[in-house]
Amino acid sequence: MLEARHDELRVLAEEQAALRRVATLIAHETPPDAVFAAVAREVGEVLGVAATHIGRYDPDGTVVSVAQWGCYAGVPIGARFPLEGDSVSARVLLTGRPTHMESYEDAPGVIAATIRQIGIRFSMGAPISVRGRPWGVMIATSKDVPFPVETESRLQDFTELVAIAIANAEARAEVDRLAEEQAGLRRVATLVARGVPPAEVFEAVAREAGQLLGVDAMHMGRYDDGAAISVAGWSRAGDHLPVGTPVELDGTNVASLVLQSGRPARIDGYSPASGATAERLRHRLGVYSSVAVPILVDDRLWGLMIASSKQYQPLAADTESRLLGFTELAAAAISNTEARTELAASRARLVAAADEERRRVVRDLHDGAQQRLVHTVITLKLAERELVHKGRASELLKEALAHAQSATAEVRELAHGILPSVLTHGGLPAAAHALASRMTVPVEIDVSAPRLPEQIEATAYFVIAEALTNVAKHARAQHATVTGRVDNGSLRIEVRDDGEGGARTEGGGLIGLRDRVATLDGTLTIDSPPGGGTVVTATIPLPARG
Repeated sequence: MLEARHDELRVLAEEQAALRRVATLIAHETPPDAVFAAVAREVGEVLGVAATHIGRYDPDGTVVSVAQWGCYAGVPIGARFPLEGDSVSARVLLTGRPTHMESYEDAPGVIAATIRQIGIRFSMGAPISVRGRPWGVMIATSKDVPFPVETESRLQDFTELVAIAIANAEARAEVDRLAEEQAGLRRVATLVARGVPPAEVFEAVAREAGQLLGVDAMHMGRYDDGAAISVAGWSRAGDHLPVGTPVELDGTNVASLVLQSGRPARIDGYSPASGATAERLRHRLGVYSSVAVPILVDDRLWGLMIASSKQYQPLAADTESRLLGFTELAAAAISNTEARTELAASRARLVAAADEERRRVVRDLHDGAQQRLVHTVITLKLAERELVHKGRASELLKEALAHAQSATAEVRELAHGILPSVLTHGGLPAAAHALASRMTVPVEIDVSAPRLPEQIEATAYFVIAEALTNVAKHARAQHATVTGRVDNGSLRIEVRDDGEGGARTEGGGLIGLRDRVATLDGTLTIDSPPGGGTVVTATIPLPARG
């Protein structure tokens, strides 16, 4: 009796020591594979069984060998078996409780056939549950000796440690994954904040999302005219769709499902999918599973992101939610670009309307008031000849004539200030020379630009006019130069003076010029250090030639 009690205490001590060794591995954050191998060995040695196995349940209805120990384990790590038929693995998954089998003689299924081939007769298994979900199974096996009843509870002590190791590893992996995901989102958000072209943002979104989710391919598409046009792609094998490729929306595929519902969609296994797109994904690209998430821009369906896997198992259940952060950034980039485009178009329309209004005022002045004033001057000159000897009448006519001549000159000057005919007929070089001819400060003109679109010529003219006006009024300069060249697809205008510098860049005229230049996607810079003169530079991109 005493000896039996002694043996019982020894077994208990050995088991507690084994549990402590496993717990120490877990505390040191040992990788799960090493913990599994240690547990398989400790269980086998403590229980005195012939072999042990640890299997992981996968969503595709299989169990995968992750660890084993013993003299006739016979199943390689990574081997995958379907769970149909009868086996300890299938029973544990079905019941969620420890179970055993005393014979595989007539048991159906691949697992039972494999066990018969190895020569195993007795098996006992206990579930490994992680955060309430069935994760896998721990199995002890024997060829000829059945297990004591208490083996089930002793197995469970170890499965609890395995579950802790898995939960800890998953938690660490989740923290690392979240950190990587946030870093990827920050990189994309930085591009969006910098206002880089959408194509660059799309490419970054596809690459970052594809790598972070660990999928085989990632695509972004824009819905247009009955198709989803590829705007970006990334894949491990480099076999993703080129930009501009249309994805047909015929039949059943994730792109057509998203278009119909406006919600995320997934297809696990392309056998139920139909149409040319599904056929291409299934046979040419070997895609097994796809998840698509809509890209919504200002509450309208703009396009979608598609994650694809070639692995024979569904994509992770959180794929849709993880894609949302990237689709929101893509939508922000699209919305910002559309807003900038609309603002530029609106500004351009305002400038075009203002220029047209100037031209109308010039026509009205020329055809109306200016002609009447000229006629008045002629009439007054004739009257003066007739009244040359009429005393006081002659003086009044002379005064009226002077007023009419002054009015004519002022109207002509006003018309020139609105939009000079020399610009319309002679182009920018002639207009620059005309502006310089009215200056009291010597101005050197070196403008060799060809005829350009009306808005560009008018904008360049006003830049030169405003800059020379400031030279005349504020610069106290002795000399100024105006240069104009077309270079690298842009018109560059520079007005330089040798005045006292220190120009106020916030003046209304300069702000207006900046806005006008900006409507043409150009830039206006002013360099005016005190005592160093002033340089006003405008760079205006020219439209591409068709």
